Amino acid sequence: MKGFHERNDSLNCSSKASIDSSPTPGTGSEQGPNDSKFSKTSLWSNFFASAFSVFDTYSESSSSSACEKKSSFSKTNGWTAAVKRVVSGGSMRRIHERVLGPSKIGISSSTSDIWLLGLCYKISQESSGDVDATSALAAFKQDFSSRILMTYRKGFDAIGETKITSDASWGCMLRSSQMLVAQALLFHRLGRSWRKPSQKPFDLAYIEILHQFGDSETSAFSIHNLVEAGKNYGLAAGSWVGPYAMCRSWESLARSKREENDLECQLLPMAVYVVSGDEDGERGGAPVVCIEDASRHCFEFSRHQADWTPILLLVPLVLGLDKVNPRYIPSLQATFTFPQCLGILGGKPGASTYIVGVQEENVFYLDPHDVQPVVNLSSDNLEADTSSYHCDIIRYIPLDSLDPSLAIGFFCRDKDDFDDFCFRASKLADESNGAPLFTVAQTHSVFKPIIHGDTMADAGGDRMDDSIGVLPTGDVDGNSHEDDWQLL
Repeated sequence: MKGFHERNDSLNCSSKASIDSSPTPGTGSEQGPNDSKFSKTSLWSNFFASAFSVFDTYSESSSSSACEKKSSFSKTNGWTAAVKRVVSGGSMRRIHERVLGPSKIGISSSTSDIWLLGLCYKISQESSGDVDATSALAAFKQDFSSRILMTYRKGFDAIGETKITSDASWGCMLRSSQMLVAQALLFHRLGRSWRKPSQKPFDLAYIEILHQFGDSETSAFSIHNLVEAGKNYGLAAGSWVGPYAMCRSWESLARSKREENDLECQLLPMAVYVVSGDEDGERGGAPVVCIEDASRHCFEFSRHQADWTPILLLVPLVLGLDKVNPRYIPSLQATFTFPQCLGILGGKPGASTYIVGVQEENVFYLDPHDVQPVVNLSSDNLEADTSSYHCDIIRYIPLDSLDPSLAIGFFCRDKDDFDDFCFRASKLADESNGAPLFTVAQTHSVFKPIIHGDTMADAGGDRMDDSIGVLPTGDVDGNSHEDDWQLL
């Protein structure tokens, strides 16, 4: 992990200069040609997103409409259908690629190691030779394509009391979070070494996991149930949501499902701990993994029958203004070396992706922005077509281009695994040069929040996330800390 920090010292300086010298939308700088382009992109993206929500909210006109209105409705519905086809097809991907910024397909020419959810693929040809490097690349591609993909769907039952039957243009954060939780279930039930079989029948556990993420109220972790569970955090069908609210919504959904089932029949057989910066978990500085809190979550999950259980850690963060502050990039890279790593929910404002790997300054991700027909798998159909839940196309973007509002996930199988995570996280914080992503403490009484103000200074404009603002604090002498955090 220390190597990430050392290798990025020079990168941070050049990245900082690049960020400082390039005007960014929403910062109040005078707009140049590039700013104008971003504004137009955002405008068109919002237009199509709003249009699509309207299309899915209102049903087609009744066949009993008056004859004199039929011609008008026919023209309107024809235009509606045409635009909807554009948004539902490949053009939706092009629109979202404009929002996400430039991304590339495949693997870069770099021979640096690739880290994918805690596994290292050594593709350097200097010491191992072409054969081993080729084998490592093949293994990486198989691992990547075995990760579960969740994308926009169309044609599912209406969500709640709405008439919305597709999450295209607004559900990317929900889909990204589904991918992260699905990986946690895969790791728990089938292990990190599992790869999608090339032939059927499939593993029963694999099919049962996909079934739980079907697009209907009967599937435990469907978009329908996520929206319902997240109402208190601003989730609503047709509206975009940020990482913090998404993490809290999963916590709420896990709690409700735990209460519905016996301990032996838990659909999410793990405690869920949203890491934050103070005791009530709602406001605070740098997130602190409190070991006492983790133990309490496990004890409550087991209904007071076990001191420890598997646990899912969700860590929402805000690491800058318009882009991730370069000081945090080495630590973000290093999290992918953790065996407990589940990846990152992140992307650009209004366009979330699921980030699963890193190679130098680039991150690999699964993209939910393809619109596919709804698929609801039977929980015992081992011959099911699961091709729409996987992707062979490898995409990557620069890590420093991500929106600073993101969330990191970790899965700890047992107490020993959690202890190993805490050791690695503490070491990472010690090597962060004063800019830790989060810290670890035994109890609440032994830590005080670290407030990171450089991420908040001169914040201007509206953000499409759910962060709450800035409360910089000073030390006992009245001096502000070097690093201040945006409060979550």
